[in-house]
Amino acid sequence: MLYVLPFIAVAIGYFISRFIKPGSSAGFQLLLSFSGAFLLSVTVFELLPDVFDSGVEEIGIFIMGGLLLQIFLEFLSKGVEHGHMHHHEDRVKFPFLLLFSLSLHALLEGFPLSSSDSLLHGVVIHKIPVAAILSTFLLHSKIGKFKSFLFLAIFALMTPLGSWINSAFEISSAIAVYMSAVVIGIFLHVSTTILFEASKNHSFNASKLAVVVLGIILAYLL
Repeated sequence: MLYVLPFIAVAIGYFISRFIKPGSSAGFQLLLSFSGAFLLSVTVFELLPDVFDSGVEEIGIFIMGGLLLQIFLEFLSKGVEHGHMHHHEDRVKFPFLLLFSLSLHALLEGFPLSSSDSLLHGVVIHKIPVAAILSTFLLHSKIGKFKSFLFLAIFALMTPLGSWINSAFEISSAIAVYMSAVVIGIFLHVSTTILFEASKNHSFNASKLAVVVLGIILAYLL
């Protein structure tokens, strides 16, 4: 399931994009908020204690490095990782920078997944709305269906590839901890941005508050 679930998440996101408009659907925005709360909670409950209990020094530097890396990647992707995507109907060129940004993000998030089923579930839940927004953007562009599906296939492959690299090669425990710290920084930025930007005027309403609390409780129980 470690290698299959990320593919399923992208497929679900694609089918969601065919039936609803992710940018304007209230239900989709609630799903985005839930995914952000769940991912943030798993990061705080599991990943953070693990890296700080490892005894490896300067963990905080790598966490901040991951956060800064994600800011740079979002400069290239225009924020699709946390629910933003601006459609350009006249786009005809293949979006290589977007592919590079999302692929590196997905590759890195795959590294620590084998250590926690809850983290795997968090990444999968997070990937569904991202894939829906990305699919909507690609299908509204003029790059063609083949290139759109190629983009989605590469994006779906990256997270399992990161997990495979982590398990197939002998990576020292210190390097593995540093990689996890970088991923923590990425997750902290993405999830907190989702929570504050997934609603109109950046405000919380009762429905959003309920799904955020639900995401936190489920992450804790799992």
